[in-house]
Amino acid sequence: MTTLQVVTVLVLSYLIGALSFSNVIAWIVKGVDLRRVGTRTVSGTSLYRVAGFVPLAVAGILDIAKGAVGPLLAEPGRHPAVAAIAAGLAVAGHNWSPFLQGAGGRGLSPSIGALAVVAWPGALVVLGALALGRLLRHTGLVTFIALLGLIAFLAWLYGPHGAAAGGAVVAPMLVKRVLGNQMPQDARGGRVFVNRLLFDRDELEEPAP
Repeated sequence: MTTLQVVTVLVLSYLIGALSFSNVIAWIVKGVDLRRVGTRTVSGTSLYRVAGFVPLAVAGILDIAKGAVGPLLAEPGRHPAVAAIAAGLAVAGHNWSPFLQGAGGRGLSPSIGALAVVAWPGALVVLGALALGRLLRHTGLVTFIALLGLIAFLAWLYGPHGAAAGGAVVAPMLVKRVLGNQMPQDARGGRVFVNRLLFDRDELEEPAP
């Protein structure tokens, strides 16, 4: 790939990842901006509360698919490093969307699509963690543990390229867990950051999917 092609793929990966299908579908179906209602999060849970299961399912499929576009364009079999970076940028775009003034989700859905292309067992790990977390009612903690082990798991399977793909995808998800969409407003700041990292929620607030 030429330098121009690499840059084009990476930019497209970020911008496609930044498309907020949950918010778009909420607007189409109910005329609602998810940033203005309920928990004010652009998430699957917020969409479900506003519009129901079918719009949620459609948005989920599109969010998974958008994570795969950039890595596919990068031709992971020939350019694994570029594909790994594209995967991370797709997740970063979802987490910090320029179309939402920097707000966004947690990156789980696009990470599944991205990993399905660059290191498919990683997608199964994320899906399994989500299912187990739902079952145990501790999705935040279970996905945190899974993300910690994902890089080592992919490194064991694929070597350095697997570690790079896992790291590129996991990094923006862990950073978003800690930072959220806003900084803590009181003296509990340090405790809130730890709680966000481990459980993906502020201490006294509802979990943010």
